[in-house]
Amino acid sequence: MPLKGFKPYTASRRFLTVLDKTEITKDRPEKALLEPLKRSGGRNNHGEVSSWHRGGGHKRMYRRIDFRRDKIGVPARVAAVEYDPSRSALVALLHYADGEKRYILRPIGLEVGMAVLSGAEADILPGNCLPLRNIPPGTMVHNIELYPGRGGQMVRAAGAAAQLLSKEGDFALVKLPSGEVRRMRLECMATIGQVGNVDHENVTIGKAGRSRWMGIRPTVRGVVMNPVDHPHGGGEGRVKGNHPQTPWGYPTLGGKTRHRTKSDPYIVQRRKP
Repeated sequence: MPLKGFKPYTASRRFLTVLDKTEITKDRPEKALLEPLKRSGGRNNHGEVSSWHRGGGHKRMYRRIDFRRDKIGVPARVAAVEYDPSRSALVALLHYADGEKRYILRPIGLEVGMAVLSGAEADILPGNCLPLRNIPPGTMVHNIELYPGRGGQMVRAAGAAAQLLSKEGDFALVKLPSGEVRRMRLECMATIGQVGNVDHENVTIGKAGRSRWMGIRPTVRGVVMNPVDHPHGGGEGRVKGNHPQTPWGYPTLGGKTRHRTKSDPYIVQRRKP
C-alpha cells in the first residue's frame, strides 16, 4: 500500500505518514474468528515489570489466523481483505467450499474473488500452500513451518519473503529474509508469494502519541539513571566508561549472547551481522 502524507498544520504532522488503505475491502472483522486479547502491560505473574516499555494502547481483538493451512484439497475463495491490529501484514478472509471461514496472511497479488488451495496438488500461485517437496527451486515463499504439522512459524511479517534454493535428500535449503540459509524438511508446508503491505517499514510514526496508541511506552537511557538502576548510571555528568550492558549486566549492542542450540546443525550459513 502506498504512503500518504499530510499538510503540516501542526509540527507533528510535518513528517507523519500513514498507509493508504485502499486495498482494504472490509471495515468490520468476522465476528466468529475473533478472540479477546488480554494485555499484560509487560508484567509477569508476580506483577513485576519483566518487559519494559509496554503498556496502554488501544483496545483490540485478536484475529485467529490459519497458519497450519490444513484444509487439504478444499478450494476457497477470497471474500475480503482486512486490517489486523495485531500484525504488520494485512489478512485475507477465505470462504471455503464446505462453508467454513478462515483468515490467512495476504500475499502480494491475492485479490478478492481469487481461488486459493492447500495441498501437494495446488498450483504455484500466490496464496496457495504446498509442501516444500512440491515447490520448484527459486520460488519465493512465506509462512514456513519449522516442524511438519505445527503451522507456519517463520517469514510472516509485512513484506517478508524467503527463497527456496535447492533440495538435498530429505531437506530443502531456504534463504530467509535475514540472509541466513537453513535446512528444512521437505514435508514442511510453505505458502507461495511475498507477504503484502510492503511499505509498512517506510511509515514514519511522526509523534510520540502514535507510539502510545500502539502500546509502546517511552524508553529511558541507562546513562541518565542512578547506579542502583543501571550499570551505566551515576557519575558526575555523562560517563560512557562501561561496556554496553543491559540493566542485568548482560552484553548488548552487538555482544553475542546466543548459546548453542539444537537448531545449529540446520543452519548452513549465518545471517549477516
